[in-house]
Amino acid sequence: MVTPEKKNLSTALNARTIQSSSLGTETIILCHGFGTDQSIWDKIIPLLLAENYSIVLFDWPFSGAVEDKSLYEHSKYTSSFESYADAFITVMDEMGLKDIIFVGHSMAAMIGCIASTQRPNLFKKLVLLCASPRYINDEDYEGGFEREDVEQLISTIEVQFEDWVSAYAPIAVGPNDSDAVDKFGSCLKNMGAQVAVSLAKTVFHSDNRKILQNVETPCTIIQSSNDAAIPVSVGHYLERMIKGVSALKFIDMTGHFPQLTAPHKLAQLLKAVVEFGHPQI
Repeated sequence: MVTPEKKNLSTALNARTIQSSSLGTETIILCHGFGTDQSIWDKIIPLLLAENYSIVLFDWPFSGAVEDKSLYEHSKYTSSFESYADAFITVMDEMGLKDIIFVGHSMAAMIGCIASTQRPNLFKKLVLLCASPRYINDEDYEGGFEREDVEQLISTIEVQFEDWVSAYAPIAVGPNDSDAVDKFGSCLKNMGAQVAVSLAKTVFHSDNRKILQNVETPCTIIQSSNDAAIPVSVGHYLERMIKGVSALKFIDMTGHFPQLTAPHKLAQLLKAVVEFGHPQI
């Protein structure tokens, strides 16, 4: 059963709740990351519904799936993730949700961390999936990119968008799953070049390390063992720096999208988070 939400921002961002025939006792919200939309979770939704969880999804304003393109205000969303956290809190309030299990992929993980410091009652647990607080290397911090690499990346998106999508999608997803690569590439193209440039600047220039010391909601950090965008050291950094209780788990896989290329492994970990508070497998 799919229940669309009929209120304001949640409607504009395609928010919806999916429930199995048996009403679930736990609510999991799946938040997509850079360049995608809620359809990125299509493979994992049936696996979670089989456990009788209630699933909540929505699209961020930058998503190509959002019809009202004016919702992505460049001046509002390019400075930091704070505006995204505000939008998330608004959607949750409109849907009347609290005590959720938040699963944030990529940039959405840091948005969830920020929102948890502002409205902790909304969250029961945080799952940070392929998350990074900062992508640019900084002294003894390994983010994975030099600043000049990021500037070159942004320049390529700006002047060679189609070529960049074709090259970046298999790097991000992993080259051995053509359907998943096509899925991510299609989402990137739907987002469009102008938004992609703006969003890339926001994401790759972001530095959310300081927020980690304020995150008290219990966290499970799930990282890919071979992610071109995020070194394994970032997972250990998150576990070390988050103030509250945290646990780190690596999925043995290549790429940045376990929901596309390792959905069964990810669903197993999420079930463990729901039942035990952290993976015990």
